[in-house]
Amino acid sequence: MDGKKRANIEIGALVDIVLKKDQRSGTLTRGHVKKILTNSPQHPHGIKVMLEEQNQVGRVQEII
Repeated sequence: MDGKKRANIEIGALVDIVLKKDQRSGTLTRGHVKKILTNSPQHPHGIKVMLEEQNQVGRVQEII
């Protein structure tokens, strides 16, 4: 599922995100959503979230 719409993302959902440091390479990091950081209903680069695992922050690319 697409990670560009805030309505698709729920706390605790398993997602693949791209971290800021990995934007050039496109490396994805998998984890569970702890907090949704983007307030707008959609974002062209993906909704920004914080993961429960190590409090990593990135933009959702795909919802598992």
